[in-house]
Amino acid sequence: MRGEQNGHTGPNAHLGDTETEDWVRELLAENAYAIQPPQIPYPAIRRRGRAERRRRLAVAGAVLVALSAAPVGLFLVKARQGIDTAVVEPTNNTSPSRTPSPTPADTPARPATDAQLLDGITFTEAADGLRKCIAFDRQGAGPPGDEGLGSPAEYRILLAMRSTGDSNVPGDGVFVVAVRDAPRPARLICTLRDGEARGVNASSGGPEETSHPLTPDPNAGRLYQQSFLDRGRWKLPFRWGVIGTLTPGVTRVTAEYGGSAPVEATLDHGWYVATGTLLRQTTRAPHLKGYDSRGTLVYDSNEDETYQSTLP
Repeated sequence: MRGEQNGHTGPNAHLGDTETEDWVRELLAENAYAIQPPQIPYPAIRRRGRAERRRRLAVAGAVLVALSAAPVGLFLVKARQGIDTAVVEPTNNTSPSRTPSPTPADTPARPATDAQLLDGITFTEAADGLRKCIAFDRQGAGPPGDEGLGSPAEYRILLAMRSTGDSNVPGDGVFVVAVRDAPRPARLICTLRDGEARGVNASSGGPEETSHPLTPDPNAGRLYQQSFLDRGRWKLPFRWGVIGTLTPGVTRVTAEYGGSAPVEATLDHGWYVATGTLLRQTTRAPHLKGYDSRGTLVYDSNEDETYQSTLP
């Protein structure tokens, strides 16, 4: 047979070369539409895109919430291993809150000399102590019509020095003495410990009401003695001070205490201030003397019957 002569075998072995080519072309034509590349999955891609956008919006929202909750900090959004994370890195450029600066309305006048500010106490610290003492006094209920101690600006710092604690008032601190000429003359002795006001001793009267050439302050004892409970057991060395008023004719005042050499007092607008350091306990109050411009002794506390020369 013809197919056998051409050496073809199989189910189509009976076809010739021309017929075989026609058969192949027909077969390819019939299956042309079956051999097509797969369609691109657009719906799935769109779904993934929408999910990714929602995830990124959620991360951005978390960052905004963190920014509003902690405004002081540096916020960085880092992508690591396909995961978005909000990292807060605190900064150190925050400035501490400042205490409002005192205004002229609550700032007292300076003392006549810086020598009246002792033991490293600055005028700013003394003025702040006075403000605290006046505020401390306002916490108490005064009688009707009582104007209180007034404004710090009405006063002048007369003395600031350290205070020594004793059995009656434990703990060292600071004394701030301030005086006022108007509207009514007054004197304050403020006691501060640990930066807070602990007590205020106030008295009225000023230099214009002085009848003697020298008038020691009746409450100045708290500045130069410790508690009578500690008699014979004072803490030494002991910073002491004396204050009082004087008349215009007095131009020099001295104070001797505990056997030490007399100390020259500072004169400050009708007031005198003397300070020193006690090295041994004594039973006698400071010995005060006043002189006029000619050097004449016009006052001696040993001759003043109103002056308590012996300590309690």
